[in-house]
Amino acid sequence: MTQYVYRFGGSVSDGGKGDKNLLGGKGANLDGMASIGLPVPPGFTISTPMCAVYYDQGGIFPESVKAEVANGIAHIEGITGKKFGDAGDPLLVSVRSGARASMPGMMDTVLNLGLNDTTVVGLAAISGDERFAWDSYRRFIQMYSDVVLELDHGRFEEALEIAKEDRGYNLDTELTARDWQALVAEYKAIVEELWGKPFPQDVHDQLWGAIGAVFGSWQSERAKVYRRLNDIPGDWGTAVNVQAMVFGNMGDTSATGVAFTRDPSTGENAYYGEFLINAQGEDVVAGIRTPQYLTRAAREKAGAKPASMEEAMPEVYAQLAAVFETLEKHYRDMQDIEFTVERGKLWMLQTRSGKRTAKAALKIAIDMANEGLITQEEAILRVDPAALDQLLHPTLDPNAVRDVLTKGLPASPGAASGIAVFDSDTAEKRANAGESVILIRVETSPEDIHGMHAAKGILTARGGMTSHAAVVARGMGRPCVSGAGSLAINAREKLLRVGSREVREGDLVTIDGSTGEVMLGAVPTVQPELAGDFGTLMVWADAKRRLKVRTNAETPLDCRTARDFGAEGIGLCRTEHMFFEPSRVTAVREMILASDEAGRRVALEKLLPEQRSDFVEIFEVMAGLPCTIRLLDPPLHEFLPHEEAEFAEVAAAAGLDVETLKRRAAELHEFNPMLGHRGCRLGVTYPEIYEMQARAIFEAACIVAENSGEAPIPEIMIPLVATAKELSLMKAVVDRAAKDVFEEQDRTIQYLVGTMIELPRAALRAGEIAEVGAFFSFGTNDLTQTTLGVSRDDAAKFLTTYVEKGIYAKDPFVSLDVEGVGELIAIAAERGRATRPDIKLGICGEHGGDPASIAFCEETRLDYVSASPYRVPIARLAAAQAALRNPA
Repeated sequence: MTQYVYRFGGSVSDGGKGDKNLLGGKGANLDGMASIGLPVPPGFTISTPMCAVYYDQGGIFPESVKAEVANGIAHIEGITGKKFGDAGDPLLVSVRSGARASMPGMMDTVLNLGLNDTTVVGLAAISGDERFAWDSYRRFIQMYSDVVLELDHGRFEEALEIAKEDRGYNLDTELTARDWQALVAEYKAIVEELWGKPFPQDVHDQLWGAIGAVFGSWQSERAKVYRRLNDIPGDWGTAVNVQAMVFGNMGDTSATGVAFTRDPSTGENAYYGEFLINAQGEDVVAGIRTPQYLTRAAREKAGAKPASMEEAMPEVYAQLAAVFETLEKHYRDMQDIEFTVERGKLWMLQTRSGKRTAKAALKIAIDMANEGLITQEEAILRVDPAALDQLLHPTLDPNAVRDVLTKGLPASPGAASGIAVFDSDTAEKRANAGESVILIRVETSPEDIHGMHAAKGILTARGGMTSHAAVVARGMGRPCVSGAGSLAINAREKLLRVGSREVREGDLVTIDGSTGEVMLGAVPTVQPELAGDFGTLMVWADAKRRLKVRTNAETPLDCRTARDFGAEGIGLCRTEHMFFEPSRVTAVREMILASDEAGRRVALEKLLPEQRSDFVEIFEVMAGLPCTIRLLDPPLHEFLPHEEAEFAEVAAAAGLDVETLKRRAAELHEFNPMLGHRGCRLGVTYPEIYEMQARAIFEAACIVAENSGEAPIPEIMIPLVATAKELSLMKAVVDRAAKDVFEEQDRTIQYLVGTMIELPRAALRAGEIAEVGAFFSFGTNDLTQTTLGVSRDDAAKFLTTYVEKGIYAKDPFVSLDVEGVGELIAIAAERGRATRPDIKLGICGEHGGDPASIAFCEETRLDYVSASPYRVPIARLAAAQAALRNPA
């Protein structure tokens, strides 16, 4: 019989051995903490395989699992001495999710389960605190009604606010036992009104309802969005953790908190966290109350008055600090911890490797390696390559004028400007329209995940440094300012006020997640300095990677940026971008409209100096490095006018009448131009075009070699080749141009002629093509398009649905389709090497900057990847990680 339930605590461990795949992250770490003797409330984990069974059986639990759960409850009862559902001394439990990968706030939790009209009286008597018991009962009804019964959460919040207002209270903690008892009666009435039945009193019904709801939340919309954004497979499932409750809301000697063993924003080796006295954990992470600082130093730095935990509870804080040291040494990583203090006793509720900003990830990895806690290789593997993107873009100019509206908590570093929006749907809509938006909320909830992802930055009026907004924003790399309490936000009117000043939807605002400042208008930015920890990690990574990293660039600025980021050459220079320059497009059009070769050559003579100048500027930046230059690729009709006014202007410049021009445009029109007269097909039809480009390349290379003494290495790439014969014809054109230029200049430049593999036929016939071409560059954008039969320009309309339904694990235009497109690449590499063992193999599509695709390139033993300039460091780190994971 399959085992689905694993107990922990009280010297019991049922064999999960900290396996996150089986127990989920939370369950594995609870088991781990208990096994090293830390104070963990006893409990049990229903494993992740049960999640799949739950869905396969339509939400019905097997009888064998019910028996295992009963045994788990008995385990908790035996350790705590309390009985589940007992009227005198009731056992209360929490029911929490716990996927393999951390998904903060995305799935459901139920606390205080086991309370009903009878057990609440027993809890009041045994605890000696009637107020605590009724407060816990109202929390349970509110949470259970929301999570399990799926009733309107707002009705309960509204009832609470009215109760406080009627009594003249500002804080929940001011309500008395009698107040809470009255609110419980009101909550139960709301349940009966909305649900049509009384609130469930049977504790076993409560338990199974909560377990089902937690499993069910794996397929909630917010969880699916989070998984899609973070590449978490949908078939992993979640575990469910049932654990004895401990209470942080039992008076002033009780508390709850969230802490990190190092600062998750900066990486500083200092304890970082928040806590609340007389509260439960949801109060901290949900941002309902503004929490207090963990350490005295953090409180003083922020200028806050309420005592830190270090000052208010010095003995318990000392125990907590010792636990921090133990956990960091045990897990060898920065830990994110949840804890509760119940009447002076410390309990650990969770630990996991903490989410952190890219800056913090770098510092923590480098520091831990220098401290000897991890190796340099582990440090390289610890940093998510995609997270480096946070460091590679501009930040606010410290010398710029700032119209500061207010200041909140610096919850996630970085800065962003955009239009103010007040709901997530609007944020997503306007971002999709190309606008930069700042999402402004009183507080975010998991339902805001899509708006947070669409926004450039997030601003909240409530919540601390470990609130939902802060944690999710840091994980996404979005700047966030939280807890800006002076903001009065009216989401209905799409308006915020700060004193006498107003910001309406559409107004420009700027937030600085490193200082907490909120500013009116846009603030200028400055380029980042990529030194210190970043530079150290890049040095370590470069020493371990095998793949070379080049850049996709066709302007001197892009080339310089890429060189600054460590690019080792150009993997793709798209020459057609040069043809669209306003000063040249007239000559291009003259060439297209010419009726014979002689006319085309006249126009091409005008373009030659311009092309030569382009390549001189590029080669000066890339002197001594390989530069793969793709000859003209797009269909000619793209260069012709489309609007009526443009036709008249071009006709006049070309000395033609408008009708003749329109007729020529109609002749060139293609119904499917991506598969039409483009790429090498243009060169075969009009070889003089490629001849001019080749001449410009070689003349420029000779000029740079003469001036700098260091020649570039042109790698001339013929696009859209399907047959060896096409490449042979085009190589002959290039070789003739090279011979002519070298004779004229009395200089020889090393060069290669190869092709872009972007058609399935080319991949399959790679052995023949390699007889002609000295290199293959896989153009994975088009290779994906032609292999899947999917237009990359139109695919966004349905690919999201395909990913959600598991047809593709990821968008194949973002991350390489290894099973289909990847197999073609592997075939081409194998057949190309069989013909030409020294053939150079690279990848130059957008996948060249995608870490998962780079891992495939390492496995296939390609020679290099090429990425956009700002993704070069990402590719360098990903290549090092791939080499470490796939040693030769």
